[in-house]
Amino acid sequence: TWTIRGLTTGASEATPWSAAAARIDASMDLETAILDLAEKHGRYRPAAYHFTLQAVHVTVDRARQGGGGPRHVSGGEVLEGIRALARARFGPMAKTVFEQWGVGRTEDFGEIVFQLVEAGILGKTEEDQLSDFARGFDFEQAFVREYDWLDGFAAPPDGTS
Repeated sequence: TWTIRGLTTGASEATPWSAAAARIDASMDLETAILDLAEKHGRYRPAAYHFTLQAVHVTVDRARQGGGGPRHVSGGEVLEGIRALARARFGPMAKTVFEQWGVGRTEDFGEIVFQLVEAGILGKTEEDQLSDFARGFDFEQAFVREYDWLDGFAAPPDGTS
């Protein structure tokens, strides 16, 4: 189960300027942290870390909307969030995009999540394991073979042709 941790900033006053500056500082801190991770581990492109973090955010938001308030999400839920976000954002090119980022299997996303945990960007519980991401789904199957190629040719919602 995963939690998202906020990065702290040095802003101490709650003025509109300092609030805006705090958001900029936090985003710069996050960007720096991601660049540092990519450089330190040398395996994945920074975009892979950004995408994974966005997918975790989407997954947590969906879990909240599902009722029961804020809660942790499992590795399997994160993988489903990754699959859904990748399909929406990249369509049948998702597998190719991931390959360009150095990501070839769901276990790579697990590595990225654990690196984000190590950097203090995400949190985890004692039950969370890297193996939670093992053999989650096949990229070829999920993004190419199962892609609905005819969906783009569906009739407009208003019924006109």
